[in-house]
Amino acid sequence: MTEIRFGTSGWRGVIADDFTFENVKVVTQAIADYIAESGMTDRGIIVGYDPRFLSERFAMAAAEVLAGAGIKTFLSDRDIPTPAVACEILRRGTAGAINFTASHNPPEYNGLKFSPDWGGPALPETTRRIEKLARAGMKEKRFQSLPFEEAREKGWIETFDGRDAYLGRIRELVDLDVIRSSGLKVAVDPMFGTARGYLDRILREAEVAVTLLHDGRDPYFGGRPPEPSEENIDEMITAVREGGLDLGLGTDGDADRFGIVDRGGRYIEANMIIALLLDYLIRTRGWEGGVARSVASSHLIDRVADLHNRKVYETPVGFKYIGDLISSGKVVIGGEESSGLTIRGHVPEKDGILACLLVVEMVAREGKSVGELLAGIYARVGTILTRRVNLKLTPIVKENLAVKLADPPSAFAGRKVVQVVTIDGTKLILDDGSWVLMRPSGTEPVVRLYIEAGSMDALDALTSAGRDFILN
Repeated sequence: MTEIRFGTSGWRGVIADDFTFENVKVVTQAIADYIAESGMTDRGIIVGYDPRFLSERFAMAAAEVLAGAGIKTFLSDRDIPTPAVACEILRRGTAGAINFTASHNPPEYNGLKFSPDWGGPALPETTRRIEKLARAGMKEKRFQSLPFEEAREKGWIETFDGRDAYLGRIRELVDLDVIRSSGLKVAVDPMFGTARGYLDRILREAEVAVTLLHDGRDPYFGGRPPEPSEENIDEMITAVREGGLDLGLGTDGDADRFGIVDRGGRYIEANMIIALLLDYLIRTRGWEGGVARSVASSHLIDRVADLHNRKVYETPVGFKYIGDLISSGKVVIGGEESSGLTIRGHVPEKDGILACLLVVEMVAREGKSVGELLAGIYARVGTILTRRVNLKLTPIVKENLAVKLADPPSAFAGRKVVQVVTIDGTKLILDDGSWVLMRPSGTEPVVRLYIEAGSMDALDALTSAGRDFILN
């Protein structure tokens, strides 16, 4: 029997293995029951999906179950970015949304993500309740559905196009006039994902010269994971370098993550983009509030916050925790090293499209490349380098690592450990400000090793020490 577990961003599984129509219907019934318990049945629910194999069919099956539970469904008429789904929740005031996406995961995966009425990813107390209801439903394969055409004729299912409302909000958040006067030339790679017709459209509206890559629908994403990491966007890097372009802008399968390539084809880590945008937004918007970052994200963000006397909120990994701080108005920007961010006044959800546009605006207004802007930040706060390594988590490694971390070391790689942070994994902060974080993945059989230091030599030494500590 498949055990339904919601990870950092929903329930994911291999299509036709554990991610089946029957299981999707059972989980949707659990969500319908949760909505009924919450007294929000009359508010309706958004259902969206990404371009993966069978995503629209899974979405239709979910709509049938919701109709059977007496909950009206607003069903996207095409694949839709995750941030546009969040925007639609808040615009319509629904009880939440079900979104069929496996985000940046390989094409054989699909996923179901529930976002409640506040627009961000569901918090643990919500997903625990849905998991409990789903486990009970799995025993009996319990769900009740109304055939799609009948449900639509009776008004239980209504289709919508979320693009205009979402892009309207983006126009309010991004200074397109500054971009329009810049003469910038950019490459855009939606990686066959949901940002097609979103990011490129608004850039062309701002009269930016766009070189567009991978803008068709391909459920196989060109045979690679739709994640705009350096190793997956070589064609965009080449386009920027050989075309003499100012920027490369990538988004993942559901457009909630971003990847930035600077002039000359240099990939810029998300950690650095978050720090740069924090500084930029404070200077240009004058917003009050702090910054939220996950425990795995760079302390370069902290140093920029210190420059402006702003509070740093450190959260567990998972954007739901950052989204909660955005909703409460406590932060200017929230971000994760895994290429997710959002800003004050926007949806409490990762938005890769917005991130890309803010970088374009920043480069346009400042008249400098991202690399030049980063060098300016380093000159003010010092250089910080980061790295993430995935190490295979065997049962023996898992057991040995748990024993070691139960009594964290007082020294690491020849330096004194001055603080141990355990809000998600174990983070050892050393006496020179460098740190390592060891965190078992919630979705893959790996241990994620995060390292940060002030020089490449120190980064390499900490990486080696981290590998030895985990594997030996």
